[in-house]
Amino acid sequence: MASLKDMRVRISSVKATQKITKAMQMVAAAKLRRSQDAAQNARPYASRMAAVIANLASGVSGDGAPLLLAGTGSSKRHLIIVAAADRGLAGGFSSSIVRAARDRIASLLAEGKDVKIITVGKKALPPLRRLYGDRIIESFDLSSARTLTLSVAQPIADRIISLYEAGDADVVTLFYSRFQSVVSQTPVGQQLIPAQVEGAPATELNGAVYEYEPSEEGILETLLPRNITVQVLSALLENMAGFYASQMTAMDNATRNAGDMIKALTVQYNRTRQAQITKELIEIISGAEAL
Repeated sequence: MASLKDMRVRISSVKATQKITKAMQMVAAAKLRRSQDAAQNARPYASRMAAVIANLASGVSGDGAPLLLAGTGSSKRHLIIVAAADRGLAGGFSSSIVRAARDRIASLLAEGKDVKIITVGKKALPPLRRLYGDRIIESFDLSSARTLTLSVAQPIADRIISLYEAGDADVVTLFYSRFQSVVSQTPVGQQLIPAQVEGAPATELNGAVYEYEPSEEGILETLLPRNITVQVLSALLENMAGFYASQMTAMDNATRNAGDMIKALTVQYNRTRQAQITKELIEIISGAEAL
């Protein structure tokens, strides 16, 4: 049985841990509000760009369609982008994204597809490297980025486009966690290339007829690469909001568990101390009676 001193040290240690988890919970809550606003503000921009691309794509067909829109005509080579967090202590946030990507990779390999992987965030690399280390071609570390802007997403988008144009990928899919609420973040897989225009919100023309200068094909050639950057940035912002929500919840649970542990240890300490005092009194009384 642990001594009273050992139990006091353990109670002090748990109290110190509780202070840390409580502070981390408060920091995550403060950062969550800003991250949530950033993610929600990015959604209308990404949605409007998808609507514009869908409107332009309706007037483009055949050999004149840009490669990023029409695709290569094959689905043999797949590029999977897995975007997770750069830090831990957020429950199963990153593992849920990796699990969704891993299931897709396994199904593609079972179909005989060629799969290459790019990871974004430190927490995405280790679990995938254990299973598919030979398929990971690049990893992006965003821990040094103080804010998420287009300049952060641009290198990732440039790498995706360069691999596609080089013929190393026919289909590109991005996995991330879509922020729903503080208690709900949903891992999703979004196809970036070929660009998906079905299901995109329609642009209301109100009977007007638009003539484009330059042509629809020329506008799409410029807009589609930009759209990939925007979709990557939007995914990173969704991830950040989801990460802080998961971290806040995890730290709140850790704080509660620490409180429960402190109560249990305090009861155990008091009982042990009372038993020790009782034993000492019995020894004193027995010794006095013996005299």
